[in-house]
Amino acid sequence: MLKLNAGFSRKVGEPNYCSRGASVNIELEVESGLVGGPDGLLDRIRRLFELARRSVDQELASANNGNGASNETSSNHQRPPYDGRGNGTPQQTVRYATPSQQGAIRAICKNLGLDADQTAKLKHNVSRLDDLTLQEASALIGELKAIQAEQGVRR
Repeated sequence: MLKLNAGFSRKVGEPNYCSRGASVNIELEVESGLVGGPDGLLDRIRRLFELARRSVDQELASANNGNGASNETSSNHQRPPYDGRGNGTPQQTVRYATPSQQGAIRAICKNLGLDADQTAKLKHNVSRLDDLTLQEASALIGELKAIQAEQGVRR
């Protein structure tokens, strides 16, 4: 077995010269045969870093806003993460599809005889299903349910 370890850390600027941060380290055991196929190994490493990055982004997006309530429950507005350029310019927060949304898409695609990743690529120009945003996943679920209804596919 081969162990891959990926870490990601980010700090977010807050009003009054404050900041908050989050970091994650992920360790994964993979089959040692991946060493013989560098493309497969690099893909696994990229996925691991992407998972770490998304985890940190989601944590920062849903972290407490100072009054004990999370941003998601206290307001629909989310403070975007600080862009790291030192000028206080925020960047857009990207919230990715939830595991429940991904599961629903996979289940509906399976019932329709479609490949979920390919469907996500075709409909929303993403590399794979887990690259969909919350809104894109919601839209795709609606589209797939409409196709199910048209075809009379059993759920």
